[in-house]
Amino acid sequence: MSAPGRHPPEAAGPPSSLGSPTTTPVAGAPPQREVVLVTGISGSGKSVALHALEDAGYFCVDNLPPELLREFIRLEHARDTPRVAVAADVRAARSLPALVPLMDELRGEGVQIRSLFLDASTDALVRRFSETRRPHPLANAAASDAGHALVEAIELERLLLGELREVSTVVDTSQLRPAQLRAWVRRLVDVRSSALTLVFESFAFKYGVPLDADYVFDVRVLPNPFYIRELRALTGADAPVVDYLRAQPETDEMLSQIDAFLRRWLPAFEADQRSYLTVAIGCTGGQHRSVYIAEQLAQRFMNFGATLVRHRELDASD
Repeated sequence: MSAPGRHPPEAAGPPSSLGSPTTTPVAGAPPQREVVLVTGISGSGKSVALHALEDAGYFCVDNLPPELLREFIRLEHARDTPRVAVAADVRAARSLPALVPLMDELRGEGVQIRSLFLDASTDALVRRFSETRRPHPLANAAASDAGHALVEAIELERLLLGELREVSTVVDTSQLRPAQLRAWVRRLVDVRSSALTLVFESFAFKYGVPLDADYVFDVRVLPNPFYIRELRALTGADAPVVDYLRAQPETDEMLSQIDAFLRRWLPAFEADQRSYLTVAIGCTGGQHRSVYIAEQLAQRFMNFGATLVRHRELDASD
């Protein structure tokens, strides 16, 4: 078991998207024990996420056996540590089946525990392991076909972590740089004011559907500003593109139908005690239509509770 080294806190910049949450403490409310469990597929960026939490003021421990989680929380509570983060993964495979029931028990005891699951496409994971030349924790070192063994190990890990993934907030890191992942993790853990947080994510179909999407809406049928020379270099957050799309009757119809669908089913997700719902909006290049629709939906739902906006392709180009 090891703890990541200390780093100077990163300066927090202003929110870059509509609907970024703010947190207002309740006067006189007793302090809650807050725990973030960082888990996910090997190679998906758990160390980066843990360092981001440490920079945000969490006391962090890596590779804590799940059997020690309760005692660790009690110890840090006795030390008046308000926020802790723990990384647990397939290295403790034999203990994983007990982790989800333990999380439910801790919540019943008043611990505010949230699970953050990092995932990535198999291609991205294979590339990362090849670049770092580190072995997968489940890979058979004696296998004659190392590449085949790695893919098998990744699929086995997905199977072992499937139940934990189902009860977690999933972040697809396939196309995220470390700086992007750090920023996204900090934004996610800052949301404490709403039982259900809505995440609107724009993306390009040509780069694949995000793994963290709960719902996917295809807006490629809308008029494409890319084919207008003056709008091609702009994005769906720029006023000329906004004006163009807003003037198209199909755009308003699409927005209204997505809006109605979400409002119809959000109460069911809240009743199911979901913490996050990721709504992915896709177009061809992830620059104009999907960005506009994601931003507009965030505006429409900003009074619902906490909302976050992520533009996968635009963020990747920053």
